[in-house]
Amino acid sequence: MSGALDWIPGALEKLEAQGLRRGLEPLGSPQGPVVRLGGAALVNLCSNDYLGLAAHPRVRAAAAARSEAEGAGAGASRLVCGDLPVHRELEERLARLKGKEAALLFSSGYHANLGVPAALTGKDDAIFSDVLNHASIVDGCRLSFARTVRYRHKDLQELDDLLAASRARRKLVVTDAVFSMDGDAAPLAELTALCERHGAMLYVDEAHATGILGARGGGLCEALGLSGRVDVVMGTLGKALGSFGAVVAGSHDLREWLVSRARTFVFTTALPPGACAAALAALDLLAAEPERRERLGALTARMKAGLERLGFPMGEVVAPIFPVILGDERLALEASRRLRERGFLVRAIRPPTVPAGTSRLRVTLSADHAPEQVDGFLGALGDVLAGLPR
Repeated sequence: MSGALDWIPGALEKLEAQGLRRGLEPLGSPQGPVVRLGGAALVNLCSNDYLGLAAHPRVRAAAAARSEAEGAGAGASRLVCGDLPVHRELEERLARLKGKEAALLFSSGYHANLGVPAALTGKDDAIFSDVLNHASIVDGCRLSFARTVRYRHKDLQELDDLLAASRARRKLVVTDAVFSMDGDAAPLAELTALCERHGAMLYVDEAHATGILGARGGGLCEALGLSGRVDVVMGTLGKALGSFGAVVAGSHDLREWLVSRARTFVFTTALPPGACAAALAALDLLAAEPERRERLGALTARMKAGLERLGFPMGEVVAPIFPVILGDERLALEASRRLRERGFLVRAIRPPTVPAGTSRLRVTLSADHAPEQVDGFLGALGDVLAGLPR
């Protein structure tokens, strides 16, 4: 060994001292409202399995059957020899869900957000990105050759001024639909109008809106009647749909362009058959069991009301994501630890995932949670907060 990595132990110690070191802790059970971790059964309030489909028997059976019939993996990128009939079947279903002409699968939401901005822009272009967009969007902007301009969170006036002042050949506005750490929604109707007025493309990441919002679970674009006006929509399969992967939906021409120019599609092994079959089964359940979304909506309202009673503003929350902002990293870690002692799994979220000074507990819900579990958590949180040094 050359010793070139000898700096890492000291850097890890510094992260530990700052309350910023991460660690892995494998579950001892499938996803669900209750999971086993470290030998204990804990109410799981930090998963993105919003509809409770990740471990649903029909979803698991569909994945197993397709894997048995077609193999565990696709074997290659789709442009080589990994293009399978199940990919087209899933893309057609997702295009209909998103109200678009066509769709293209990506290996993850991160892959989609890395590949699409760079495919749509070049060195003579500009990308305008909300400052609270997901890290994958930030990285996608960085990897493009376009000039990236970040605008204040949901600040329409600033974005309007920036678009008006830009002399870029092409302009691309990128935003999360639902922001993953705050649960609030982008002002999508106004953003769409701004982009139309300035001739800018609009790319909307619906990772945390797909399956949750809209009459059919199509997302925020569907909920606001904007599916036909937003140029590019991304949705993930690994959150409310319980599987893995992502989709980018838009026009037929957009799909064809991405097939040739999105590097994270061109140079990546295709999604395995089992993951696609699981997503198809989840789409069936999304359509057949609207009561799942109704239960989730009722639980969301219950959690919002309870957190507001504890002094946390939740007025802008539109999805089952609840930011319990405590500020200090160590305070968030201590609250998470004490809640775990009381039987609740809620992770502390710290910089760089969220801005400095806004460390928090990110609380999420599943349609499979019980009202009693929500009430139990609220009671435990109140007790924990009362005992924390502030």
